[in-house]
Amino acid sequence: MPKAKILVTRKLPDDVENRLIDTFETILNPSDEIYSAEKLIQQSKNVDAILCAPGDQIGADLITQLPDRIGIISTFSVGYEHIDISAAHARGIAVTNTPGVLTDATADIALLLLLGAARRAYEGERMIREDKWTGWTPTQLMGIGLQGKRLGLLGMGRIGQAVADRAKAFGMEVHYHNRNKTDYDALYHETAEGLLQVSDFLSLHFPLTPETHHFLSAEKMALLPKGAVVINTARGPVIKDDDLIAALKSGQVAAAGLDVFEGEPDLHSDYRDLTNTFLLPHLGSATRETRNAMGFCAIDNLVAFFNNERPPNLVKV
Repeated sequence: MPKAKILVTRKLPDDVENRLIDTFETILNPSDEIYSAEKLIQQSKNVDAILCAPGDQIGADLITQLPDRIGIISTFSVGYEHIDISAAHARGIAVTNTPGVLTDATADIALLLLLGAARRAYEGERMIREDKWTGWTPTQLMGIGLQGKRLGLLGMGRIGQAVADRAKAFGMEVHYHNRNKTDYDALYHETAEGLLQVSDFLSLHFPLTPETHHFLSAEKMALLPKGAVVINTARGPVIKDDDLIAALKSGQVAAAGLDVFEGEPDLHSDYRDLTNTFLLPHLGSATRETRNAMGFCAIDNLVAFFNNERPPNLVKV
């Protein structure tokens, strides 16, 4: 049988691309160009599937223009808000994602953000790099200790639980809110508002939906203990940027560690001007091991589909 033909929209790790080439007839994107809607539609002619990634905006208008031959869109990500799932299903196009393989890498980044924000790592590194350090002093760059502090987790899935495990090793008291109570050994709060009131540190781990868009607003941040630290490895738009920036300036929020941003890479410019922000360029899953695992998971979804099997990570409407 002829191999299925796959359009890969972004430059993927070499090991992933090599497996794609061995398995399918593959159209790669060696320059890592972000395709416009018009070019993506053009590139999709005569292909059977699209392997896309965050940053590819595959909305309803684009999906209606895809060739009938395309049967599946496999995204190189856990999140799939960049794809209009309902529009895809209306055209009989399956959509798959890559859950489970990036838990540890993202949890590690959440702890890096937590420590970096609490211990003023950006200010310290800048002092060294700008040759402004004049020596140790008793009151220099005093930050916030973790031991005995209450960590609030909004979302207690795989990543939330992995962050909780790591936080406990630092002596933190773990609290959480989730749609449903889990078996995890931590203090459960029935409402997000109840959790916010006890969160010396708040870490966000829920998906971006119409209900969670701009969830962390001024109203919600007013519930936090004064001087709380906010961490986000979920999705940028779950935070209302203007409100967080105002809270960082007023001291209601002492510091923020952010790996994701609304409109990224064009993040709100005020974040760059604040010394009490520790900022990373969406590095949550950025280890060699994890990015390879994500790619292999995306390929496994494609292989199952073209073997007339149910893909293991099929996204439901």
